[in-house]
Amino acid sequence: MSGAPSDLLRIARVLKSYGTDGEILAGFRETGIGDLNLKEPVFIMFDGLPVPFFIESAREKGTSKALLHLTGVRDLDDADELVGRDIYARRDSLEGVSDDEDLSLEDLLGWSLKDKGGQFIGEIIDFEPIPGNPCLYVTHGDKTVMIPLHEDLITELDEDSRSLSIDLPDGLL
Repeated sequence: MSGAPSDLLRIARVLKSYGTDGEILAGFRETGIGDLNLKEPVFIMFDGLPVPFFIESAREKGTSKALLHLTGVRDLDDADELVGRDIYARRDSLEGVSDDEDLSLEDLLGWSLKDKGGQFIGEIIDFEPIPGNPCLYVTHGDKTVMIPLHEDLITELDEDSRSLSIDLPDGLL
């Protein structure tokens, strides 16, 4: 999956460049710009290594997006190089995010998804944190499918084998 060190949590994705001065539009997941300690760096993976960037300025744009200026990103070309990349933060630098034992959607990335009979469906590769209706993106054969995730559908969760079994609605696949 992401290959990020375990002390880093994926918090956002660079959606697009914005303007010509290096500003980017980032879509946040379960955190928001208000959860970040702006004195701490965020990280973007390059060649499998986390590269630190400091947020020089941030402006919220809606409920889950923000316009960001990062150190060293000064023009459209720099910003375009970041488009599609994930933004990470150190878990201990997130002010509004608890570090309890409950699994988050983020924690399920890379897990195996199985049906209630134990048959492998695919690997969980991403998620959509839709309020009240979170969904998982799962590889299934040669395609990616979106699977709704509701606690009533979960039949087994095995952290040791990193697998999640769910009772799929008929006809979903």
